[in-house]
Formats: sequence, C-alpha cells, structure tokens
Amino acid sequence: MLAGVPDLGDMLAVIDLDARTRYDVFTGPALPTPHGRAFGGQVLGQAIAAASETLPEGRKIHSMHGYFVRPGDSEKRMTFEVARLHDGRTYSTRRTQAYQNGEVLMSMISSFQDESAGVEHQDSIDINQFPEPESIPSIWDRYGHLTLDRQASWILNRPFDFRHVEGDIVLNVPENRSTQHVWLRSRNDMPGPHSFQCAALAFASDYLLMEPVMRKHGVPWATPGMKGASLDHAMWFHRPFKVDEWLLYEITSPTAQSGRGLSHGRFFNTNGELVASVSQETAVRLPEE
Repeated sequence: MLAGVPDLGDMLAVIDLDARTRYDVFTGPALPTPHGRAFGGQVLGQAIAAASETLPEGRKIHSMHGYFVRPGDSEKRMTFEVARLHDGRTYSTRRTQAYQNGEVLMSMISSFQDESAGVEHQDSIDINQFPEPESIPSIWDRYGHLTLDRQASWILNRPFDFRHVEGDIVLNVPENRSTQHVWLRSRNDMPGPHSFQCAALAFASDYLLMEPVMRKHGVPWATPGMKGASLDHAMWFHRPFKVDEWLLYEITSPTAQSGRGLSHGRFFNTNGELVASVSQETAVRLPEE
C-alpha cells in the first residue's frame, strides 16, 4: 500500500451482521473527507459489495441504479440493508439501502445475471489516438508538493491514479469543452472477483463525473465557494476488466440546466473494448448563485 493512500480493499469491505429475517444487513467503514460528507463513490461500491454477498453462485452484476437521498457523515460507518427482491432462473434483483442514524442516505436497485451466450456488439474506440497513460503527468506529479493542504490531500490521496488527456481542472481549465478523457487504474494491485472489480469501478467513476460540466463552464475544482453533489448514479457492466489495469474513461456532458448537470461515461480497456458505462446527474452550485 502507498503511503497516505486509503486501501481500496478496506474501503469496499462490508461486514455481514448475520441478520436473516426479512433483510440481509451489513456494515462498512468510513472514509474521512475534508468537507465531512461521505463520498458517494464509496457508498455505491459498498452497496454493490453488500448485494453481491447475497447472490446464488455464479451470478454477476450487470447494472445498478441508485439515488442519493441525503448527505452522510464521512466519519461514521454505514449500515447496508439488502432486500432479496427476486431470484429467477437467470437474473437476481436486489434493493440495497445505506443508513446512518436510522435515516436512508442512498437507495439502489441492482441486477445480476448468470453467464450466458447471445447477441453481441459494441462501440469501439481507437485507443492509439490517445497518448499512453505513462506519458501523461499524474495528479501526484503536478500537485504532490501540496500534500500538507487538507483540500489538496483529498485530491492527491485517492486510491486511483488519474491521468487527464486534455489536462486536469484542479487549479484552472485549459479549454472549455464538454468532453474529456482520463486514463485510470488503482494505485495498488487489486486482485479479486468480478463483483469487487465492479464495486471498485463504481467507486472510481464518481470522482470525475462532474468534471465535464465544470470544464464546459471553465470552473476548476479550486473555485472558492463552488459546491457539487451527486443526485443519482446508474451503471452498466458489459465485459470483464481489472481496475489495476489501465482503463480509458471517456466522459461527456450533453446538458446542464436548473443547477443540474448530466454526464455520461464509457470505460474502454487498452484493446479498445467497451467494458462499462455510467450516467449521473449532479447538482452544481457556483459562488455567484
């Protein structure tokens, strides 16, 4: 494990409380943040991990849809209540709700499927049109000297290595545009089953989904008084992948209105294969508002 970097495995670990009445109940660790609000990506990842513990053998997540109901406390553990809505011959459906202090923070429906053959096609991407990830400065390369700043440490000490093809927007926005491409992978080796890889990718996806909205309007992360919050999160998992291998994250924002921005993302492996897709709406508040 790298110094100062949270252990991704620990952050996604959930403890089974052995409740077997109507619901399965789990609890997961906290991830402290500078602003005191629980990080939505971790909540999503832990919810996927909890639901995955309740499945028939061999079933893998293919989609999830979640709503963030209220902010959580980043210093407190969360409880995850899983309802087994359906187990059919091919599909299983779960509802997972995250709680703190008896209140629902996030509600998610997820679907799981047995491996099966069928029709297949995909959008592909020419990976060779993008610079190799190792040729792009990492966030640590650019801002590692700011580790003593509490706000900067939240950006630096993440369990993922992000390499922005069009340049990061930490201090300024190089170009106002609504699409960006980011290479990412975990900063430590992350072996584990498919369910863990999907939980980890959900964790990672939430860090950057607001950036195309901000980039389009020339708003860097360092803007004083700027606030953002995830409202919902939907994700589809198409093909196997590993989060400790480079993935290209293409994110675009087709619209923003009424203080809300919509973003769509696609993850490609180094062969140009589409492995996962994601969509999210985010509330964005700028200082002048």
